[in-house]
Amino acid sequence: MQEHTRLESIPVFSLEMEKGETSYQDVDQIIACLKARIDAHEMARFVAVFDHYQHTKGLESGRIDPAILDAKNIVFCFGITLPDPQAMAYRPRSIGVVELKQSFVISFLEAPMPVANVVMEQWARSLHDTRKSVG
Repeated sequence: MQEHTRLESIPVFSLEMEKGETSYQDVDQIIACLKARIDAHEMARFVAVFDHYQHTKGLESGRIDPAILDAKNIVFCFGITLPDPQAMAYRPRSIGVVELKQSFVISFLEAPMPVANVVMEQWARSLHDTRKSVG
């Protein structure tokens, strides 16, 4: 096995919004909204939803911060090119959705493709006020 350093550090984008700043009531509603955006996007493809909260809760050694009420990842791919075999190491993408008592936290790793970052940021910001256009 060879070790390659492709990205020295990967920034995390994170948006915390108070529950009163959105009409979504829970993680599942936010995931459904994000899935609709993925399905509507010409380059994105839905892969899966991973229930990280239930997975960790089910582990004998699993530990969850007591402030976390729910946590899921929506997994998808923007992969419009396959420049080399190692590109698979940082695909697919995911957006994490965490519910806390008073807020939701939406987070994702920076993608090597700038357009993907712009789209994911737009999707996250659009959750603030669901009465506005999906965009």
